[in-house]
Amino acid sequence: MAIIKTEIKQRTIGKPVSLSGVGLHTGDEVILTFKPGKENSGFIFERSDLEGSPKIEADANYVTNTQRGTCLEKNGVTIQTCEHVLAALVGLDLDNVIIELNASEPPIMDGSSKFFVEELEKAGIVEQEAFREEYEVSQIVSYADEESGSEIIVMPSNSYQVTTMVDFGTKVLGTQNATLTNVADFKTEIANARTFSFLHEIEMLLEHGLIKGGDLNNAIVYVDKELSPKTMEKLREAFNKDNIAVKPNGILDNLTLHYPNEAARHKLLDVVGDLALIGTRIRGKVIANKPGHFVNTQFAKKMSKLIKNERRNYVPEVDLHAKPVKDVNQIMDMLPHRPPFLLVDKIMELTDKCVVGVKNVTMNEPFFVGHFPGAPVMPGVLQIEAMAQTGGILVLSTVPDPENYLTYLLKIDNVRYKHQVVPGDTLIFKLDLISPIRRGICQMQGRAYANGKLVSEAEIMAQITKVK
Repeated sequence: MAIIKTEIKQRTIGKPVSLSGVGLHTGDEVILTFKPGKENSGFIFERSDLEGSPKIEADANYVTNTQRGTCLEKNGVTIQTCEHVLAALVGLDLDNVIIELNASEPPIMDGSSKFFVEELEKAGIVEQEAFREEYEVSQIVSYADEESGSEIIVMPSNSYQVTTMVDFGTKVLGTQNATLTNVADFKTEIANARTFSFLHEIEMLLEHGLIKGGDLNNAIVYVDKELSPKTMEKLREAFNKDNIAVKPNGILDNLTLHYPNEAARHKLLDVVGDLALIGTRIRGKVIANKPGHFVNTQFAKKMSKLIKNERRNYVPEVDLHAKPVKDVNQIMDMLPHRPPFLLVDKIMELTDKCVVGVKNVTMNEPFFVGHFPGAPVMPGVLQIEAMAQTGGILVLSTVPDPENYLTYLLKIDNVRYKHQVVPGDTLIFKLDLISPIRRGICQMQGRAYANGKLVSEAEIMAQITKVK
Protein backbone atom coordinates (compact mmCIF):
# COMPACT_ATOMS: atom_id res chain seq x y z
CA MET A 1 0.00 0.00 0.00
CA ALA A 2 1.31 3.47 -0.81
CA ILE A 3 0.22 7.06 -1.25
CA ILE A 4 1.61 8.27 -4.56
CA LYS A 5 1.84 11.67 -6.20
CA THR A 6 0.52 11.54 -9.74
CA GLU A 7 1.38 13.75 -12.70
CA ILE A 8 -2.29 14.69 -13.02
CA LYS A 9 -3.42 18.14 -11.89
CA GLN A 10 -6.37 18.54 -9.48
CA ARG A 11 -9.65 19.81 -10.93
CA THR A 12 -12.53 21.99 -9.82
CA ILE A 13 -15.39 23.78 -11.57
CA GLY A 14 -15.13 27.10 -13.36
CA LYS A 15 -18.03 28.96 -11.75
CA PRO A 16 -20.93 28.49 -9.31
CA VAL A 17 -24.03 26.72 -10.65
CA SER A 18 -27.32 25.99 -8.90
CA LEU A 19 -30.33 23.72 -9.12
CA SER A 20 -33.37 23.31 -6.93
CA GLY A 21 -35.77 20.57 -5.91
CA VAL A 22 -37.22 18.73 -2.96
CA GLY A 23 -35.47 16.58 -0.35
CA LEU A 24 -36.67 12.97 -0.56
CA HIS A 25 -37.14 12.40 3.16
CA THR A 26 -37.63 15.93 4.49
CA GLY A 27 -39.90 17.21 1.72
CA ASP A 28 -38.15 20.58 2.06
CA GLU A 29 -37.60 22.84 -0.92
CA VAL A 30 -33.86 23.22 -1.33
CA ILE A 31 -31.40 25.11 -3.50
CA LEU A 32 -28.07 23.39 -4.11
CA THR A 33 -25.14 25.43 -5.42
CA PHE A 34 -21.87 23.90 -6.58
CA LYS A 35 -18.94 26.30 -6.07
CA PRO A 36 -15.24 26.05 -7.00
CA GLY A 37 -13.08 24.57 -4.25
CA LYS A 38 -9.49 25.35 -3.27
CA GLU A 39 -6.66 22.96 -4.00
CA ASN A 40 -6.41 19.98 -1.63
CA SER A 41 -9.72 20.88 0.02
CA GLY A 42 -11.76 17.97 -1.35
CA PHE A 43 -15.56 17.98 -1.27
CA ILE A 44 -17.15 20.19 1.40
CA PHE A 45 -20.83 20.67 2.23
CA GLU A 46 -21.86 24.14 3.41
CA ARG A 47 -25.17 24.92 5.15
CA SER A 48 -26.00 28.48 4.05
CA ASP A 49 -29.28 28.40 6.01
CA LEU A 50 -27.49 28.22 9.36
CA GLU A 51 -25.62 30.93 11.23
CA GLY A 52 -21.99 31.12 10.17
CA SER A 53 -22.61 28.80 7.19
CA PRO A 54 -21.04 25.77 8.93
CA LYS A 55 -19.08 23.35 6.77
CA ILE A 56 -18.98 19.56 6.82
CA GLU A 57 -16.19 17.80 4.95
CA ALA A 58 -17.14 14.71 2.93
CA ASP A 59 -15.46 12.42 5.46
CA ALA A 60 -16.50 8.88 6.38
CA ASN A 61 -15.77 9.63 10.03
CA TYR A 62 -18.76 12.02 10.08
CA VAL A 63 -21.25 9.32 9.02
CA THR A 64 -23.91 8.89 11.71
CA ASN A 65 -26.84 7.20 9.98
CA THR A 66 -27.23 4.98 6.91
CA GLN A 67 -30.82 3.76 7.21
CA ARG A 68 -32.31 5.75 4.31
CA GLY A 69 -29.22 7.17 2.69
CA THR A 70 -25.86 8.36 3.98
CA CYS A 71 -26.10 11.04 6.67
CA LEU A 72 -23.18 13.17 7.84
CA GLU A 73 -23.05 15.14 11.09
CA LYS A 74 -20.45 17.52 12.49
CA ASN A 75 -20.93 19.70 15.56
CA GLY A 76 -24.67 19.09 15.49
CA VAL A 77 -25.03 20.09 11.81
CA THR A 78 -26.31 17.41 9.43
CA ILE A 79 -26.32 16.59 5.74
CA GLN A 80 -28.71 13.84 4.63
CA THR A 81 -28.67 11.62 1.54
CA CYS A 82 -25.36 12.93 0.23
CA GLU A 83 -24.37 9.94 -1.94
CA HIS A 84 -25.93 10.94 -5.29
CA VAL A 85 -24.25 14.36 -5.23
CA LEU A 86 -20.85 12.90 -4.31
CA ALA A 87 -21.15 10.26 -7.03
CA ALA A 88 -21.64 13.01 -9.63
CA LEU A 89 -18.50 14.80 -8.46
CA VAL A 90 -16.41 11.63 -8.62
CA GLY A 91 -17.99 10.66 -11.93
CA LEU A 92 -16.86 13.93 -13.50
CA ASP A 93 -13.33 13.39 -12.19
CA LEU A 94 -13.40 16.44 -9.89
CA ASP A 95 -11.22 16.95 -6.80
CA ASN A 96 -12.28 20.11 -5.00
CA VAL A 97 -15.86 21.42 -4.87
CA ILE A 98 -18.04 23.19 -2.31
CA ILE A 99 -21.66 21.97 -2.15
CA GLU A 100 -23.77 24.76 -0.67
CA LEU A 101 -27.26 23.88 0.61
CA ASN A 102 -29.99 25.93 2.24
CA ALA A 103 -31.45 22.81 3.91
CA SER A 104 -30.15 19.55 5.34
CA GLU A 105 -30.87 17.36 2.32
CA PRO A 106 -29.93 17.74 -1.36
CA PRO A 107 -32.82 17.61 -3.85
CA ILE A 108 -33.71 14.07 -4.91
CA MET A 109 -34.36 15.16 -8.54
CA ASP A 110 -35.16 11.95 -10.48
CA GLY A 111 -33.41 9.68 -7.96
CA SER A 112 -30.14 9.52 -9.87
CA SER A 113 -27.01 11.69 -10.37
CA LYS A 114 -27.99 12.78 -13.88
CA PHE A 115 -29.11 16.35 -13.10
CA PHE A 116 -26.11 17.02 -10.86
CA VAL A 117 -23.76 15.88 -13.63
CA GLU A 118 -25.50 18.10 -16.18
CA GLU A 119 -25.31 21.16 -13.94
CA LEU A 120 -21.66 20.59 -13.10
CA GLU A 121 -20.83 20.34 -16.81
CA LYS A 122 -22.41 23.76 -17.34
CA ALA A 123 -19.92 25.18 -14.82
CA GLY A 124 -16.96 23.97 -16.86
CA ILE A 125 -13.93 22.07 -15.54
CA VAL A 126 -10.82 23.99 -14.43
CA GLU A 127 -7.38 22.48 -13.93
CA GLN A 128 -5.57 23.55 -10.76
CA GLU A 129 -1.86 23.77 -9.97
CA ALA A 130 -1.60 21.05 -7.30
CA PHE A 131 -1.06 17.43 -8.31
CA ARG A 132 -3.38 14.62 -7.27
CA GLU A 133 -2.55 11.99 -4.72
CA GLU A 134 -3.78 8.40 -5.01
CA TYR A 135 -3.76 5.48 -2.64
CA GLU A 136 -2.28 2.59 -4.58
CA VAL A 137 -3.72 -0.73 -3.45
CA SER A 138 -1.12 -3.52 -3.34
CA GLN A 139 -3.05 -6.12 -1.34
CA ILE A 140 -6.71 -7.01 -0.80
CA VAL A 141 -8.64 -5.04 1.81
CA SER A 142 -12.13 -6.19 2.75
CA TYR A 143 -15.08 -5.46 5.00
CA ALA A 144 -17.97 -7.88 5.58
CA ASP A 145 -21.26 -7.54 7.42
CA GLU A 146 -22.19 -11.02 8.62
CA GLU A 147 -25.78 -10.08 9.42
CA SER A 148 -26.65 -8.95 5.89
CA GLY A 149 -24.11 -11.04 3.99
CA SER A 150 -22.77 -7.86 2.36
CA GLU A 151 -19.09 -7.59 1.55
CA ILE A 152 -16.79 -5.10 -0.16
CA ILE A 153 -13.21 -5.73 -1.19
CA VAL A 154 -10.62 -3.70 -3.04
CA MET A 155 -7.81 -5.40 -4.95
CA PRO A 156 -4.80 -4.12 -6.92
CA SER A 157 -5.55 -2.55 -10.29
CA ASN A 158 -4.01 0.05 -12.59
CA SER A 159 -7.08 2.27 -12.23
CA TYR A 160 -10.18 2.87 -10.13
CA GLN A 161 -12.85 0.34 -11.07
CA VAL A 162 -16.09 -0.73 -9.40
CA THR A 163 -18.24 -3.85 -9.75
CA THR A 164 -21.50 -4.41 -7.87
CA MET A 165 -23.45 -7.63 -7.48
CA VAL A 166 -27.03 -7.37 -6.25
CA ASP A 167 -29.24 -10.17 -4.86
CA PHE A 168 -32.24 -9.30 -2.70
CA GLY A 169 -33.64 -12.81 -2.75
CA THR A 170 -36.74 -11.79 -4.71
CA LYS A 171 -37.95 -13.13 -8.05
CA VAL A 172 -39.09 -9.72 -9.26
CA LEU A 173 -35.54 -8.31 -9.13
CA GLY A 174 -33.43 -11.42 -9.35
CA THR A 175 -29.63 -11.30 -9.41
CA GLN A 176 -27.94 -8.39 -11.18
CA ASN A 177 -24.44 -6.99 -11.58
CA ALA A 178 -22.87 -3.86 -13.04
CA THR A 179 -19.30 -2.74 -13.70
CA LEU A 180 -17.59 0.61 -14.19
CA THR A 181 -14.14 0.02 -15.66
CA ASN A 182 -13.38 3.67 -16.37
CA VAL A 183 -14.60 6.68 -14.39
CA ALA A 184 -14.97 8.54 -17.71
CA ASP A 185 -17.91 6.23 -18.50
CA PHE A 186 -19.86 7.26 -15.39
CA LYS A 187 -21.85 9.95 -17.19
CA THR A 188 -23.13 7.66 -19.94
CA GLU A 189 -23.34 4.33 -18.11
CA ILE A 190 -24.22 5.05 -14.47
CA ALA A 191 -25.32 8.65 -13.81
CA ASN A 192 -28.97 8.21 -14.87
CA ALA A 193 -29.55 4.97 -12.92
CA ARG A 194 -32.38 5.81 -10.52
CA THR A 195 -32.94 4.76 -6.96
CA PHE A 196 -35.34 1.91 -6.32
CA SER A 197 -37.38 0.44 -3.54
CA PHE A 198 -39.64 -2.51 -2.84
CA LEU A 199 -43.35 -2.12 -2.28
CA HIS A 200 -43.19 -3.31 1.32
CA GLU A 201 -40.56 -0.63 2.04
CA ILE A 202 -42.68 2.08 0.42
CA GLU A 203 -45.63 1.13 2.63
CA MET A 204 -43.51 1.32 5.78
CA LEU A 205 -41.99 4.66 4.81
CA LEU A 206 -45.40 6.14 4.01
CA GLU A 207 -46.79 4.97 7.34
CA HIS A 208 -43.96 6.70 9.20
CA GLY A 209 -44.01 9.85 7.06
CA LEU A 210 -40.44 9.31 5.89
CA ILE A 211 -40.67 10.10 2.16
CA LYS A 212 -42.30 13.52 2.22
CA GLY A 213 -40.51 14.52 -0.98
CA GLY A 214 -41.11 11.29 -2.83
CA ASP A 215 -43.25 10.83 -5.87
CA LEU A 216 -43.49 8.17 -8.53
CA ASN A 217 -41.01 9.99 -10.75
CA ASN A 218 -37.92 9.60 -8.59
CA ALA A 219 -37.94 5.92 -7.65
CA ILE A 220 -38.43 2.57 -9.33
CA VAL A 221 -40.82 0.50 -7.23
CA TYR A 222 -40.46 -3.29 -7.41
CA VAL A 223 -43.70 -5.00 -6.45
CA ASP A 224 -42.62 -7.87 -4.20
CA LYS A 225 -46.07 -8.55 -2.73
CA GLU A 226 -49.67 -8.55 -3.78
CA LEU A 227 -51.00 -5.07 -4.51
CA SER A 228 -54.13 -4.96 -2.35
CA PRO A 229 -56.93 -2.41 -2.90
CA LYS A 230 -55.93 -0.76 0.40
CA THR A 231 -52.31 -0.42 -0.68
CA MET A 232 -53.40 0.83 -4.10
CA GLU A 233 -55.44 3.58 -2.46
CA LYS A 234 -52.50 4.58 -0.23
CA LEU A 235 -50.22 4.90 -3.24
CA ARG A 236 -52.75 6.87 -5.27
CA GLU A 237 -53.20 9.30 -2.39
CA ALA A 238 -49.50 9.61 -1.56
CA PHE A 239 -48.36 10.19 -5.12
CA ASN A 240 -51.42 12.00 -6.40
CA LYS A 241 -52.08 9.48 -9.18
CA ASP A 242 -55.50 8.42 -10.47
CA ASN A 243 -54.40 4.97 -11.53
CA ILE A 244 -51.54 2.72 -10.49
CA ALA A 245 -50.79 -0.67 -12.02
CA VAL A 246 -48.01 -3.22 -12.19
CA LYS A 247 -46.09 -3.83 -15.41
CA PRO A 248 -45.33 -7.37 -16.61
CA ASN A 249 -41.70 -6.97 -15.41
CA GLY A 250 -42.92 -6.46 -11.83
CA ILE A 251 -42.45 -2.70 -11.39
CA LEU A 252 -45.09 -0.03 -10.95
CA ASP A 253 -46.15 1.59 -14.20
CA ASN A 254 -44.83 5.04 -13.28
CA LEU A 255 -41.40 4.55 -14.89
CA THR A 256 -39.70 2.70 -17.71
CA LEU A 257 -36.36 1.11 -16.90
CA HIS A 258 -33.31 2.71 -18.55
CA TYR A 259 -31.46 -0.62 -18.33
CA PRO A 260 -32.47 -4.19 -17.44
CA ASN A 261 -29.88 -4.01 -14.62
CA GLU A 262 -30.72 -0.46 -13.50
CA ALA A 263 -30.90 -1.56 -9.86
CA ALA A 264 -27.31 -2.87 -9.95
CA ARG A 265 -26.14 0.30 -11.72
CA HIS A 266 -27.77 2.46 -9.07
CA LYS A 267 -26.10 0.42 -6.33
CA LEU A 268 -22.82 1.08 -8.14
CA LEU A 269 -23.66 4.79 -8.17
CA ASP A 270 -24.22 4.61 -4.40
CA VAL A 271 -20.90 2.82 -3.89
CA VAL A 272 -19.05 5.51 -5.87
CA GLY A 273 -20.73 8.24 -3.82
CA ASP A 274 -20.19 6.59 -0.44
CA LEU A 275 -16.55 5.75 -1.16
CA ALA A 276 -15.93 9.42 -2.00
CA LEU A 277 -16.01 9.78 1.80
CA ILE A 278 -12.61 8.06 1.97
CA GLY A 279 -11.22 11.47 1.01
CA THR A 280 -8.39 10.08 -1.14
CA ARG A 281 -8.56 8.67 -4.64
CA ILE A 282 -8.17 4.91 -4.81
CA ARG A 283 -6.11 3.11 -7.44
CA GLY A 284 -7.69 -0.32 -7.18
CA LYS A 285 -10.68 -2.44 -8.17
CA VAL A 286 -13.67 -2.43 -5.82
CA ILE A 287 -16.00 -5.43 -5.80
CA ALA A 288 -19.19 -4.97 -3.77
CA ASN A 289 -21.46 -7.93 -3.11
CA LYS A 290 -24.94 -6.90 -1.90
CA PRO A 291 -23.78 -3.34 -1.16
CA GLY A 292 -25.69 -0.92 1.03
CA HIS A 293 -24.94 2.39 2.70
CA PHE A 294 -23.90 0.74 5.99
CA VAL A 295 -21.34 -1.63 4.51
CA ASN A 296 -20.21 1.04 2.01
CA THR A 297 -19.46 3.61 4.70
CA GLN A 298 -17.91 1.08 7.09
CA PHE A 299 -15.54 0.09 4.29
CA ALA A 300 -14.86 3.79 3.63
CA LYS A 301 -13.99 4.28 7.31
CA LYS A 302 -11.62 1.32 7.20
CA MET A 303 -9.89 2.65 4.10
CA SER A 304 -9.72 6.14 5.58
CA LYS A 305 -8.00 4.77 8.68
CA LEU A 306 -5.52 2.76 6.60
CA ILE A 307 -4.64 5.83 4.55
CA LYS A 308 -4.30 8.01 7.66
CA ASN A 309 -1.85 5.50 9.16
CA GLU A 310 0.00 5.36 5.86
CA ARG A 311 0.38 9.14 5.87
CA ARG A 312 1.61 9.16 9.45
CA ASN A 313 4.23 6.52 8.75
CA TYR A 314 5.20 7.71 5.30
CA VAL A 315 8.84 8.79 5.27
CA PRO A 316 9.48 11.70 2.86
CA GLU A 317 11.94 10.83 0.12
CA VAL A 318 14.76 13.31 0.68
CA ASP A 319 18.05 13.30 -1.19
CA LEU A 320 20.43 14.29 1.61
CA HIS A 321 23.20 14.88 -0.93
CA ALA A 322 21.18 17.39 -2.98
CA LYS A 323 21.75 21.10 -2.68
CA PRO A 324 19.41 22.42 0.01
CA VAL A 325 16.78 25.06 -0.63
CA LYS A 326 18.25 26.90 2.37
CA ASP A 327 21.55 26.14 4.10
CA VAL A 328 22.25 26.92 7.75
CA ASN A 329 23.36 30.48 7.00
CA GLN A 330 20.19 31.23 5.05
CA ILE A 331 18.17 29.69 7.88
CA MET A 332 19.84 32.05 10.36
CA ASP A 333 18.95 34.96 8.07
CA MET A 334 15.29 34.11 8.75
CA LEU A 335 15.25 32.67 12.26
CA PRO A 336 16.54 34.44 15.38
CA HIS A 337 17.78 31.14 16.89
CA ARG A 338 21.52 30.58 17.24
CA PRO A 339 23.70 27.65 18.32
CA PRO A 340 23.40 25.75 20.53
CA PHE A 341 19.62 26.32 20.21
CA LEU A 342 19.40 26.29 16.42
CA LEU A 343 18.00 22.80 15.78
CA VAL A 344 17.60 22.66 12.00
CA ASP A 345 20.60 22.42 9.64
CA LYS A 346 19.06 22.46 6.13
CA ILE A 347 15.77 23.08 4.36
CA MET A 348 15.34 20.57 1.54
CA GLU A 349 11.84 21.46 0.30
CA LEU A 350 9.72 24.58 0.66
CA THR A 351 6.31 25.34 -0.85
CA ASP A 352 3.48 27.61 0.27
CA LYS A 353 1.95 24.72 2.28
CA CYS A 354 4.81 22.40 3.21
CA VAL A 355 8.42 22.44 4.38
CA VAL A 356 10.98 19.65 4.84
CA GLY A 357 14.02 20.22 7.04
CA VAL A 358 16.99 18.17 8.25
CA LYS A 359 18.84 17.97 11.58
CA ASN A 360 22.02 15.91 11.96
CA VAL A 361 22.16 14.70 15.56
CA THR A 362 25.72 14.34 16.93
CA MET A 363 27.25 13.52 20.30
CA ASN A 364 28.45 17.13 20.43
CA GLU A 365 24.92 18.33 21.24
CA PRO A 366 25.08 20.02 24.67
CA PHE A 367 21.88 18.36 25.92
CA PHE A 368 23.48 14.91 25.77
CA VAL A 369 25.69 15.87 28.73
CA GLY A 370 22.77 15.45 31.09
CA HIS A 371 20.20 13.53 28.99
CA PHE A 372 21.34 10.93 29.85
CA PRO A 373 24.92 10.18 30.99
CA GLY A 374 25.87 6.83 29.52
CA ALA A 375 22.65 6.57 27.50
CA PRO A 376 22.31 9.70 25.30
CA VAL A 377 18.75 10.32 24.03
CA MET A 378 17.51 13.51 22.38
CA PRO A 379 14.77 15.05 24.58
CA GLY A 380 11.33 14.84 23.03
CA VAL A 381 10.65 18.49 23.79
CA LEU A 382 13.64 19.47 21.64
CA GLN A 383 12.34 17.34 18.78
CA ILE A 384 9.15 19.41 18.92
CA GLU A 385 11.20 22.60 19.14
CA ALA A 386 13.14 21.54 16.04
CA MET A 387 9.83 20.88 14.25
CA ALA A 388 8.62 24.33 15.27
CA GLN A 389 11.80 25.97 13.96
CA THR A 390 11.38 24.15 10.65
CA GLY A 391 7.75 25.30 10.57
CA GLY A 392 8.97 28.83 11.30
CA ILE A 393 10.74 28.83 7.94
CA LEU A 394 7.45 27.89 6.26
CA VAL A 395 5.54 30.66 8.04
CA LEU A 396 8.17 33.38 7.66
CA SER A 397 8.55 32.64 3.95
CA THR A 398 5.07 34.15 3.51
CA VAL A 399 6.29 37.66 4.39
CA PRO A 400 8.67 39.77 2.26
CA ASP A 401 10.95 40.74 5.17
CA PRO A 402 11.19 37.71 7.50
CA GLU A 403 14.12 39.19 9.39
CA ASN A 404 11.68 41.70 10.88
CA TYR A 405 9.35 39.02 12.30
CA LEU A 406 9.39 36.52 15.16
CA THR A 407 7.40 33.31 15.42
CA TYR A 408 5.88 32.40 18.80
CA LEU A 409 4.36 29.06 19.76
CA LEU A 410 0.74 29.31 20.92
CA LYS A 411 -0.31 25.69 21.35
CA ILE A 412 0.92 22.14 20.85
CA ASP A 413 -1.59 19.27 20.57
CA ASN A 414 -1.60 15.53 19.98
CA VAL A 415 2.10 15.04 20.71
CA ARG A 416 3.30 11.47 20.27
CA TYR A 417 6.75 9.92 20.59
CA LYS A 418 7.34 6.65 18.76
CA HIS A 419 11.08 5.94 18.85
CA GLN A 420 14.23 7.25 20.53
CA VAL A 421 16.57 9.64 18.73
CA VAL A 422 20.26 9.07 19.50
CA PRO A 423 23.63 10.41 18.33
CA GLY A 424 24.30 9.58 14.69
CA ASP A 425 20.65 9.84 13.63
CA THR A 426 19.55 12.17 10.86
CA LEU A 427 16.18 13.72 11.64
CA ILE A 428 13.88 14.69 8.78
CA PHE A 429 11.09 17.12 9.68
CA LYS A 430 7.98 17.57 7.55
CA LEU A 431 5.50 20.35 8.38
CA ASP A 432 2.19 20.76 6.51
CA LEU A 433 -0.28 23.59 6.93
CA ILE A 434 -3.54 22.29 8.38
CA SER A 435 -5.41 25.42 7.35
CA PRO A 436 -4.52 28.69 5.57
CA ILE A 437 -2.59 31.27 7.58
CA ARG A 438 -4.98 33.95 8.87
CA ARG A 439 -4.03 37.09 10.79
CA GLY A 440 -0.58 35.70 11.38
CA ILE A 441 -1.92 32.52 13.00
CA CYS A 442 -0.88 29.21 11.49
CA GLN A 443 -1.65 25.59 12.30
CA MET A 444 0.76 22.90 11.17
CA GLN A 445 0.97 19.14 11.34
CA GLY A 446 4.54 18.26 12.16
CA ARG A 447 6.26 14.90 11.89
CA ALA A 448 9.86 13.82 12.53
CA TYR A 449 11.46 10.75 10.93
CA ALA A 450 14.73 8.91 11.52
CA ASN A 451 16.07 5.60 10.23
CA GLY A 452 13.06 5.18 7.95
CA LYS A 453 10.52 5.46 10.81
CA LEU A 454 8.22 8.05 12.33
CA VAL A 455 9.80 9.08 15.65
CA SER A 456 7.55 11.93 16.81
CA GLU A 457 4.61 14.06 15.72
CA ALA A 458 2.57 17.04 16.91
CA GLU A 459 0.03 19.64 15.83
CA ILE A 460 1.58 23.08 16.26
CA MET A 461 -0.11 26.49 16.40
CA ALA A 462 2.07 29.57 16.11
CA GLN A 463 1.81 33.30 15.50
CA ILE A 464 4.11 35.57 13.55
CA THR A 465 4.62 39.02 15.03
CA LYS A 466 6.46 41.96 13.55
CA VAL A 467 9.43 43.15 15.61
CA LYS A 468 8.83 46.69 16.86
